Amino acid sequence: MTDDHQSFEGDLARLRQSIDNLDAAMVHLLAERFRCTHAIGELKARVGLASRDPKREVAQLRRLRSLASQSGLDPDFAQKLHALVVREVITNHEAVKISGAGNQC
Repeated sequence: MTDDHQSFEGDLARLRQSIDNLDAAMVHLLAERFRCTHAIGELKARVGLASRDPKREVAQLRRLRSLASQSGLDPDFAQKLHALVVREVITNHEAVKISGAGNQC
């Protein structure tokens, strides 16, 4: 094996390890985010609020697009990812309402 090939293999392995670490961090962050949004769904169900908060969603989207742009991430991609997350949150909030979990004290 040549030195260039060994260098390539080492660089590739380090970069892949970084990606693996970042993927793990994203999963942990999403899990924490969904724990928080689940608690919000329970609170909203308890007081009879709607699952969606359009004003909050618009503000969040504006903020996330700005953060994406500042970070060198395509804001359209950030918006698509945010939409996916919000859809899952709304689904969870609706399930909480149906199950009556928000009515427990």
